[in-house]
Amino acid sequence: MPELVIEVLSDADDAVVGAFRRLLPQLGKPLPELTAEHVRSVVTHPANLVLVARTGQGVVGLLTLLVLALPTGTTARFEDVVVDESARGAGVGLALVRRGLELARSHGAHHVDLTSRPSRAAAHRLYERAGFETRRTQVFRHHLERTTVPSRSAGTVQSAAGVSSNR
Repeated sequence: MPELVIEVLSDADDAVVGAFRRLLPQLGKPLPELTAEHVRSVVTHPANLVLVARTGQGVVGLLTLLVLALPTGTTARFEDVVVDESARGAGVGLALVRRGLELARSHGAHHVDLTSRPSRAAAHRLYERAGFETRRTQVFRHHLERTTVPSRSAGTVQSAAGVSSNR
């Protein structure tokens, strides 16, 4: 594999937008439309550090690092860790993860969490090689755009968009 460079993005040019569109579907999860504006907003968001792995082939890997200042201390998360199928097994993922860990540490994080689908066995081995440990926990998700929540007054349901209706 040609020389590998891990870079933290400050903006997203057309090549980066194209890489997001090509790489993220390889994670096997449904995606929103990845417009250039959306990708740029992710890259420039103050809580995010987006890392790319580049070779002579262009961008072959992505990792999004979120640094979160919480009452219990600074923590970090990795999201959307993906290496192009053509570059897997060549150390790209490990290089991305190690650089992400260095950045998390330099931002004061006391740990880094990530989630990974059970079917991604090769990724799990990579994370273990990088020092991650499996945590026994439950992960809960609340889909805000598709749910309704009871309001404080009985008989009224308020949608996640803030629209009230009587039931």
